[in-house]
Amino acid sequence: MSRFDAIELEVLWQSLIATVNEQAKALQRAAFSPIVREAGDLANAVFDRTGRMVAQAVTGTPGHINSLARAASAILEQYPTDTLSPGDVLITNDPYKTAGQLLDVTVLSPVFRNGRVIAFFGSTIHHTDVGGYGIGAGARDVFEEGLWIPICRLMVGRNGRSERNDDVWRFILSNVRQPDHMAGDLHAQMASGEVGAQRLAALCDQHGLDDLQDLADEIIERSEAATRASIRDLPAGTYRSSAVLDLADGSTIDIVCAVTVDPDAGEILVDYTGSSGASPSGINVVRNYTHAYTTFTVRSVLNPDLPNNHGSLAPIRVEAPQGSIVNAVSPQPCTARHVVGMFLPNALLKALAQIRPDQAMAEGSGAVWTMQVSGTHDDGRPFITAMFTYAGGVGARATKPGLSACSYPTGVSAVPIEVVEASAPIHFLRKQLRPGSGGAGAQIGGLGQTIEFTVDTERPWQLNAVTSRLSDAPQGIFGGQPGAPGAFTVNDAPVRTQARVTLQPGDVVRLDLPGGGGYGAPVEPTQEVSA
Repeated sequence: MSRFDAIELEVLWQSLIATVNEQAKALQRAAFSPIVREAGDLANAVFDRTGRMVAQAVTGTPGHINSLARAASAILEQYPTDTLSPGDVLITNDPYKTAGQLLDVTVLSPVFRNGRVIAFFGSTIHHTDVGGYGIGAGARDVFEEGLWIPICRLMVGRNGRSERNDDVWRFILSNVRQPDHMAGDLHAQMASGEVGAQRLAALCDQHGLDDLQDLADEIIERSEAATRASIRDLPAGTYRSSAVLDLADGSTIDIVCAVTVDPDAGEILVDYTGSSGASPSGINVVRNYTHAYTTFTVRSVLNPDLPNNHGSLAPIRVEAPQGSIVNAVSPQPCTARHVVGMFLPNALLKALAQIRPDQAMAEGSGAVWTMQVSGTHDDGRPFITAMFTYAGGVGARATKPGLSACSYPTGVSAVPIEVVEASAPIHFLRKQLRPGSGGAGAQIGGLGQTIEFTVDTERPWQLNAVTSRLSDAPQGIFGGQPGAPGAFTVNDAPVRTQARVTLQPGDVVRLDLPGGGGYGAPVEPTQEVSA
């Protein structure tokens, strides 16, 4: 029997969503990194006292949000709930327990009421720099990629107050190139947790709740039951598919998946056995990130209107060979894991198309292309940009053309070029859609885009660029034609590496992002017959 009547439950649920959304907005307003502030490369969520995600903010990326859903329990394994004190704040960027790269830092803040932990507010954001190699794929192992922050206390609660754990702060800020930015973003994460705690306290006061547990149990149980019911409507069986991803250095990655539907149990298993082994480049995907984009894709086709939380994720199981490209283990490098992780839906949607063709989508460009520029101003001062990203075309659907220059499957937006130019001496020469890059079909694939930029400097400068789909174009579905492949050039010469490149004053970088594939066979124009 429900612990809440229908109206009360809906009011509480909407209040909880408003709380985490306000938490996310507070984080974006306070963040130093443009990729967080402008592009929304973040995740915010509220958890019950056992570490189960109850609700997420609508702002953010699936890779961050669903990885954060699994990260909280890993953090609480090391710092159990009942060992925490008011004022404690926990932190880590362990890539194999959180979001898959050292640049993504997770902060978890407990909420106390009547002397007892009733919830946690968590956030994961992309920091501009954590030392090491940077955002590119050129590091040889995870230890070259940057500072590894183990699960520890960032702030320590003493006598009801929150005090800095000075040793931890010194270790972090001594190992990054921009300590002021790092400190500012960490404070923004903590402030967002405090905003969430204040709003949750007001919610409990207003509705006479001693804690969050009964509400969390109700939401999670209902979400799981609804997800299992949706799976029970699907035909039983195993549906197989694959997709090929090519990289700038000429290598290719095979993603192989089998989707097994078990209506009796109300469960779906996605198995990536047969996918490529680990790469020597930093494009390996940790299990959490693979799980994140897999569950997001399945839920998008299955029942996207259901809340995304511990309950709705539980019936979707993921298996991946340990040490493979989709289940990286230490010390395999993984900073650019998004290039493969965001590509996974292209393979998975082909399998799901065999179950629900009307909800299918043709292949798209996949991962956003990421850029990071560093160098030295003419007066000798160093500069480094935050990561900035660009998207190609999305595959077409049964009733709609593909979206152009849209970053599916991630939720990250493009940082405006004005913001990028303000952060470093970068000068954009062109940013426009690529006419004809979408695949033909009954529904046409989305268009890619073309971007050109240079750096106004008299000294050499460095570019970390992660690109993909430069030769194997995004494929159409059900007779649709492929979109155009991408191109990555400097001074009109193709770039054939995943590693950082050193460029000279006046060099022009050009990015031609791929277009999406078409859906269905193209409709032939009607021919007039002469008498």
